[in-house]
Amino acid sequence: MRILTGVQPSGKLHLGNYFSVIRKLVDYQNKSDLFCFVADLHALTTFTSSKNQTENTYDAVCDFLALGIDPDKCSFWIQSEVPEVTELTWYLSMSITVPKLELAHSYKDKVAKGIVPSGGLFFYPVLMAADILAFNSDKIPVGKDQKQHLEFTRDIAEKFNSQYGETFKLPEPEIDEETAIVPGVDGAKMSKSYGNTINFFDDEKKLKKSVMGIVTDSAGVDEAKNHKESIIYAIHSLFLDSAGKKDLESRFATPGTGYGDLKKALLETILDYFGPYRKERERIAADPTYVRSVMKKGSDKARAEASIILDKVRDRLGIGISKISS
Repeated sequence: MRILTGVQPSGKLHLGNYFSVIRKLVDYQNKSDLFCFVADLHALTTFTSSKNQTENTYDAVCDFLALGIDPDKCSFWIQSEVPEVTELTWYLSMSITVPKLELAHSYKDKVAKGIVPSGGLFFYPVLMAADILAFNSDKIPVGKDQKQHLEFTRDIAEKFNSQYGETFKLPEPEIDEETAIVPGVDGAKMSKSYGNTINFFDDEKKLKKSVMGIVTDSAGVDEAKNHKESIIYAIHSLFLDSAGKKDLESRFATPGTGYGDLKKALLETILDYFGPYRKERERIAADPTYVRSVMKKGSDKARAEASIILDKVRDRLGIGISKISS
């Protein structure tokens, strides 16, 4: 079973990223044929500066390596290092119409917010389709907001196959309905765009500030607290087994424990859990030669795989001088 996923390098990772995506990837690489890439080309739709682009990409690579993505167990690369995908994007763009692309929810949402759309933003689903179809992917883990893009991918593949002959495998979405939405410090979904994240690779001072900033109700130290409505509990419980959750529930129910104490306990859990990852990240980030060698190995594997499909597509479309001479 080949599983493919890409993650945009859009800043520091937070607990929502970890519990909704990253932890699953480590499991995937041990059980499946995982293809995973840092989507730096997709990130250009929100480009700010070349410095930020480079730093965010490097940081994302270091983050994923530190958190357990193993280049010996999966294929891991930077999107822009596999030009076969961008070439395939052009060929695939012939198999989808402009009216179809105008229906993309993400595109319409951004336009509705007043964003002037670039051509890149408009063709985002086509590049995503190339990312997926270039590697004969079986399953694509996606959130509900990305499901439509995967449907576009299937539409493109079906149209190409019907016009030019069987070429692409039709990928299936993998949507985990049970994945809890990790709340941010304000109770809304944890998201960089909301500015409500807890970034586990922040230094300890910043991390403490984030955790201590979690919004609570007005219950005093000498009052029992409702864990079911607590942001602190919702976040802390993600780290705990059933016994740990029961123990935490009892702390909420017992008068004499203040929200400050509960926040400090959460901070301690975060630091303990991510402590080894934080040390490993420091080691990796300090060795750019190692990072470059790992990503070169990953891109070589990805290019070899993508070339197989690309050669088929070129043959179906009659692209190349060899077609003229024959």
